[in-house]
Amino acid sequence: MDNISLLEDGIIILCIGMGFVFLFLVIMVYSMNIMAFAIKKINTIFPEELPSENKYSKKNKVSSDSEIALAVALAYSKR
Repeated sequence: MDNISLLEDGIIILCIGMGFVFLFLVIMVYSMNIMAFAIKKINTIFPEELPSENKYSKKNKVSSDSEIALAVALAYSKR
């Protein structure tokens, strides 16, 4: 076999492979868009119940710069 026919065969296989990948990705994108549209329609028919919000008070931990400096000093001294 000469090198030209091997190169032509390689290019043909490359184009076929890339074509299948491109076709798969196009089908996947369209199917995902169709599913998103279907789920939006189903969600309007059967809406999901929203959980009630519990209003618990969260403690805001305010750290001062001196606490951070102390932690850095301790970490540096143990090194």
